Amino acid sequence: DFSHLSISGWIQKERQKAGGLGSVQQAVRYQNQDFQALKEECLQNDSLFEDPMFPAEPTSLGFKELGPFTAKTRGVEWKRPMELTENPQFIVGGATRTDICQGALGDCWLLAAIGSLTLNERLLHRVVPHGQTFNRQYAGIFHFQFWQFGEWVDVVIDDRLPVKDGELLFVHSAEGSEFWSALLEKAYAKLNGSYEALSGGSTTEGFEDFTGGVSEMYELKKAPRDLYRIIGKALERGSLLGCSIDITSAFDMEAVTFKKLVKGHAYSVTALRQVEYRGRQERLIRIRNPWGQVEWTGAWSDNSSEWSSIDSAEKDELLCKMEDGEFWMSFQEFLRQFSRLEICNLTPDALSEDSTSFWNTTMFEGGWRRGSTAGGCRNHPNTFWINPQYKICLLEEDDDPEDDEAACSFLVALMQKDRRRYRRHGQDVHTIGFAIYEYRGCHGVHMKKDFFLRHSSCARSETFINLREVSTRLRLPPGEYLIVPSTFEPAKEADFVLRVFTEKQSETDETDMEISVRELRTILNRVVSKHRDLQTDGFSLESCRAMVSLMDKDGSARLGLVEFQILWNKIRKWLGIFREFDLDKSGCMSSYELRLALENGGFKLNNKLYQMLVARYADSEIIDFDNFTCCLVKLEAMFKAFQELDRDGTGSAEINIIEVPNTKPTSLNQ
Repeated sequence: DFSHLSISGWIQKERQKAGGLGSVQQAVRYQNQDFQALKEECLQNDSLFEDPMFPAEPTSLGFKELGPFTAKTRGVEWKRPMELTENPQFIVGGATRTDICQGALGDCWLLAAIGSLTLNERLLHRVVPHGQTFNRQYAGIFHFQFWQFGEWVDVVIDDRLPVKDGELLFVHSAEGSEFWSALLEKAYAKLNGSYEALSGGSTTEGFEDFTGGVSEMYELKKAPRDLYRIIGKALERGSLLGCSIDITSAFDMEAVTFKKLVKGHAYSVTALRQVEYRGRQERLIRIRNPWGQVEWTGAWSDNSSEWSSIDSAEKDELLCKMEDGEFWMSFQEFLRQFSRLEICNLTPDALSEDSTSFWNTTMFEGGWRRGSTAGGCRNHPNTFWINPQYKICLLEEDDDPEDDEAACSFLVALMQKDRRRYRRHGQDVHTIGFAIYEYRGCHGVHMKKDFFLRHSSCARSETFINLREVSTRLRLPPGEYLIVPSTFEPAKEADFVLRVFTEKQSETDETDMEISVRELRTILNRVVSKHRDLQTDGFSLESCRAMVSLMDKDGSARLGLVEFQILWNKIRKWLGIFREFDLDKSGCMSSYELRLALENGGFKLNNKLYQMLVARYADSEIIDFDNFTCCLVKLEAMFKAFQELDRDGTGSAEINIIEVPNTKPTSLNQ
């Protein structure tokens, strides 16, 4: 199975992207819905918008625990804010953390991310466009913008919200009259297929979809030596930083430790500072609890004795700039008390125009497809090489290396697309990861099996894991490298986005996968051997050579990926015809069944030609699948050659002696 886009559709999409579609200035219209046009239409008709793409029906709620006829959804009605309160507001006095109270849905990860958004007005208004209100020009329609796998999308919704016993079922504001957070959650549910699809996740997923940034996660028990430097650079760049303390049991959820830290709760990191303390440098970190009240009471907390031992001007500066809920602690104490740090590094388009310090970013879109590009991880040496491959050239080393060795810092993030949507079909995220190899190959060449047998990887993702995204920060000497993203098991299908973030300049490139006659034979035989209902003794080199010559546009005697994709689609179509006309389901065809199948495939043949085909491709009047495919390849080549000669479309062709060789199969006449 290959990409759903036709080749022409893909070219058109690439052109639109080059013209800026999908950028933050020109978001893609999700499901082709135009917010402005739909709103104008409602205002002209004096009607309130009802969204046909995400209807006020049980299917929009969910498919399992929130599925139709379940206890949680019994008695749910859909109501507009106007029906719930006398004077509904979109945002009152700015977006704040009290606007985000969790309902009957396990999406606290999303709410923590929305909460972080409220700390940065510029980022918030990119997700929640300005000027939305229940007062002037109200038409029951709202829109929000999210980053999705490399592009910004504009999602339109109506404002009918699920209500049970008179209360909003999901996110709501503390005082009940403010609706931006409930509508934002609805738009995000629409993007993911249903409300239930949002259950369970990591705050970084929300961070990324609200900023287009790339996240990395650190277990603080095994923090890298240079974590202080990493945090400092992230804060300089305006990154979002979250930290939390793991819970060890359900009783721990939001339990408060004796020094007033809350377990299972999302904090944010807001500053770093070094101070002179008792004759040495003390590293401090500033943390914020979005609840506002509950603050750390240990060393370096607001009223602790440590502050009396530092310069009073410095003390005043550090303590007066803090908001309610913010506190300082020593960096060492932070590493001991907290379990995990999540950093969402923002891309240049998310940062203010005057920001000078940000990553250089490159993005590749790709896919794993069974039988062609889904090779599995390095444990599967026979197929690992067929995975997509991307070249990166690290040119400049870091300005401030941690050790004497010159190296380039970069971050690789591999994200699988749209997996929440497949949950209603019983599927979820695949286990994914990547490996990196030192590469001194020719420009754009796809490395084959032998290369990976001879070379071991020089870096890889820390683990293969079943998360939407796997990201790893790496340092390698300047040079050329090959990144190979893969699922853990072969033959797992998904689309993905691979992003590479470098601190300095780099060059990147996708390698072209070219398939030789022998490789085509290996791929086809591997695929047909899995179809137990087909009789076949395998494709011969001769038949694969015929296929390559049919599809080969540039005379290289190899198939490029696009040529292979077209051939693959033909073979899939022919397989469907073969199965349909294998009337007795024997796994092979009789000569009678072949005739019916060829006619269905669009080939009208006279008796003489038909007899010659049976003589050539049947074995005791039985045609197996590989011979059936070869027969169709030959016919297609002949018909194509004839049509090129029949320039006037008369059904007959005149050829001169020079043109004869170009017709290839000269022994048969049409």
